[in-house]
Amino acid sequence: MSLKQRLAAPGITIAPGVYDALTALLVQQAGFPAAYLSGASIAYTRLGRSDIGLLGLDDVAQVTSCIRERVELPLIVDADTGFGNALNVMRSVRQLERAGASAIQLEDQTSPKRCGHLQGKSVIATREMVGKLRAAVDARRDDDTLIIARTDAVAVEGFDAALERAARYAEAGADLLFVEAVRSRDQMQQLNQVLGALCPLMANMVEGGMTPVTSAQELAEIGYRLVIFPGGTVRALTHALQGYLASLHTHGSTLPWRDRMLDFDALNAVIGTPELLALGQRYD
Repeated sequence: MSLKQRLAAPGITIAPGVYDALTALLVQQAGFPAAYLSGASIAYTRLGRSDIGLLGLDDVAQVTSCIRERVELPLIVDADTGFGNALNVMRSVRQLERAGASAIQLEDQTSPKRCGHLQGKSVIATREMVGKLRAAVDARRDDDTLIIARTDAVAVEGFDAALERAARYAEAGADLLFVEAVRSRDQMQQLNQVLGALCPLMANMVEGGMTPVTSAQELAEIGYRLVIFPGGTVRALTHALQGYLASLHTHGSTLPWRDRMLDFDALNAVIGTPELLALGQRYD
């Protein structure tokens, strides 16, 4: 089932964050219906840096391609600002669509952007973002490729202005709306009441961020159709790895951590090594 079909069906779609083919494979094996390729998580893991606009289109497209080669799961790709003006957006959409994106998210921040839950953001004019979204819609080759419009205006211009922007973005052809960093459940309910008839809405759950972390069931009751947990994967893995490394440093051995890690054969089973070797034998 395509992401477009899934979002048209009843219920809410949960998309955990991923940053490479391995994490996408684990999300697929866990039974989730979609994955979210987080620009922040790519920056964290590839660069060891913050989400402050350091990534380029080629960085995101390369990771998208690697994930698509390994998994069939619908993949939502964070394309930041589209990496430039409307013409850059067109190139970004075409390249990411070719790489395997099922949905492409574009935001209205100025460049260089920053994480939606950091302070000090600024946004471009509504008219400019409308033009970029129209360019994105024109650039896609497949009607099943969704364009997600994100606004960061809540932190810059206020909640009402963000609602007005999002409505304009729906008129420009966006398939989903994403109002970033809403502050309360009341705001979540308001934006669904105002915008829900225009477009499906997406929620972003960031542990320690500005939006209260809410269960998928509660978000569905509010009216959301898609929820992403973009940084949860890298935060969970970082926490686990800190514990593992501290243990190794203390004990000089992995044995004390043995019950909290996979052994050689178990990891190979997860990534499909036996099947791959069997396939190779067909061509000997």
